[in-house]
Amino acid sequence: MKGPIQSLTVSYILHATEDGRTVLNAVRDLCSGDAEPTVEELEGHFGNRISHVSFHLTGDEADEAFSRVVRSLGEDAKAELIKSISSHIDEHSALFLRLDKQSVVSGKLLLGETDPVRVKVKPRAFMLKGGGPRFYSDLVRSAT
Repeated sequence: MKGPIQSLTVSYILHATEDGRTVLNAVRDLCSGDAEPTVEELEGHFGNRISHVSFHLTGDEADEAFSRVVRSLGEDAKAELIKSISSHIDEHSALFLRLDKQSVVSGKLLLGETDPVRVKVKPRAFMLKGGGPRFYSDLVRSAT
């Protein structure tokens, strides 16, 4: 049987001053060891190099990555997420998380707004019985 997550996209902006290899490896570990990113090279206002990096996973890989994200969140972050879950869900029942980039590198995830690693989670629609907030709250609680 297929899991509750249809797809998961992880993306972030990498500035020229950051260690791209370290961030890439940390995000790849979060997604799965063999995930390959899509990299879009951009230019900042002052001509500086900026990269938009994204990973897109589907099926079992998406399920496993979502579980890994939730397991890596500290208990306080999980409680904060469950408390505010409705504000992280759009009209299509997709869940949006922003993780502190430095916490992703350290392996102990924290929610963060400034220079985040963005995670978009799309559920399998037929599994949304009870609505998006309940669906995701239950998934967060059950991830071990």
